[in-house]
Amino acid sequence: MSGQELHYQVMWNRLISVVEEQALTLVRTAFSTSVREAGDLSAGVFDRAGRMVAQAVTGTPGHVNTMAAAVAHFINDIGPERIYPGDVYVTNDPWKGTGHLHDITVTTPVFTGDELIGFFASTAHVVDVGGRGYGPDAREVYEEGLRIPILKWVERGELNHDLVTIVRQNVREADQVVGDIHGLAACNETGRRRLLAMLDEFDLPDIEALATFIFDRTRKATLDALQSVPQGTYTNTMQVDGYDETLTLAATIDVTDSGMHADFTGTSPTSAFGVNVPLTYAQAYFTYGMLVALAPELPNNFASLAPFTVSAPPGVILNAEHPDPVAVRHVIGHFVTDLCLGAVATVLPDVVPAEGAGALWNFQASARSASKTDPKPPVELLMFNSGGTGARPTIDGLTATAFPSGVRTMSVEATEQIGPIIIWRKEIRPDSGGAGRQRGGLGQTIELGPADGYLFEFSAMFDRIQNPARGRSGGEPGAPGAVYLDDGTPFAGKGKQTVPADRRLILELPGGGGFGDPARRDPDAAANDQTQGYVT
Repeated sequence: MSGQELHYQVMWNRLISVVEEQALTLVRTAFSTSVREAGDLSAGVFDRAGRMVAQAVTGTPGHVNTMAAAVAHFINDIGPERIYPGDVYVTNDPWKGTGHLHDITVTTPVFTGDELIGFFASTAHVVDVGGRGYGPDAREVYEEGLRIPILKWVERGELNHDLVTIVRQNVREADQVVGDIHGLAACNETGRRRLLAMLDEFDLPDIEALATFIFDRTRKATLDALQSVPQGTYTNTMQVDGYDETLTLAATIDVTDSGMHADFTGTSPTSAFGVNVPLTYAQAYFTYGMLVALAPELPNNFASLAPFTVSAPPGVILNAEHPDPVAVRHVIGHFVTDLCLGAVATVLPDVVPAEGAGALWNFQASARSASKTDPKPPVELLMFNSGGTGARPTIDGLTATAFPSGVRTMSVEATEQIGPIIIWRKEIRPDSGGAGRQRGGLGQTIELGPADGYLFEFSAMFDRIQNPARGRSGGEPGAPGAVYLDDGTPFAGKGKQTVPADRRLILELPGGGGFGDPARRDPDAAANDQTQGYVT
């Protein structure tokens, strides 16, 4: 490595520390538990053309990889001639942001003097955006809440009080939502200040030379990693529950010497309900799946994302178009990773795992007073939970772990602190991991209910109840999920329902599929499964 290359490597490491501090500022300032506790966020730095140079490790693929495309929309919609020092921009547009209205993306330009040198951007999931609330029941995006086009939250240092008022008047948790937008702006400001200090320290006018160095090496390393997949065409299909009927997801992946392209022709049509997925979100989870399989050590930036492209005909559920409802696009979108990994499994048999639980099991509830004579204040509650991942070729799947989203499970203590909810039980679910030479990851069982004086209006957004995760190479499927009240009353996997004041809701999260012939499982591992209670 030459002296110049070593110099750039030092600056690259410094840049990563800048975006990590950016993300941690958001975690520290966030109002929503989904950000503070679960890490449902993203943060990154971009060059003046809107190309992502570096991202924080803290974050989710659905946020990071969609945000990577979002900054170009900010530049185009604001207009280069209207970008000023001291500005802050905001949007939650599903097709220019991260795929649904509940994610707020904030972008801040960076100047040295009067010269624009780049941008910081960050995204966070907020607890409410008005409308029907977080759930799949809407029939149009208009019903799903407040849609903020790309606008100036701050112009030349002056807060847009009119926009703040519009947001406050259209959401149920105004302090939390407005507070989170300010938190996003604060985290970008931290990044901006640290970047300018870095440029002063290294006596640099901007980040263009550093970005070129990063892009050149990342692109070469990405294309080198792609050589492990023989050029050709690979296909896969998968069945998932959908809102009220089973859906088919289909992918055809073409591998060339210049990249990989996924086409989703053959996928089921868009739903009448809010489980539809904007194509940018499907692309995010296709790209993520390929990168973790082929080059998990590579940094995520413009150059590593560019070789992975997607297409889909209009009207399929992985290519939702305005005004399709998209509120819980993650439920179907998270399956894109396993769908596309399954397509290349035959040529990467020692890499690709079995299918896992996939989609998060988000518990979203509106806590409402159970008595009209003793009214209690309404509270919005959100808790993230995960089933098991698929078994890997050489090791068991992970228990109660979010893949591919990477979102952390919220702690019981933090969840109970934010509202009138009692979590009576949260434990590993025995026998839920698919049998195999390597066992699938286990799901979990959660029993919860409203605190005294409340009931829950609860939006179910669960999958793999009718279509469990499939095993691979002879492995057996994971256990399907289940949702029901403690008196045995079954609940639907999707849609708004009520948990009465005197009842508890039981969630049995699905397990991951097994890998390989179960008869070839190591006897010591099988005995340990029995000892630990994983298998009964």
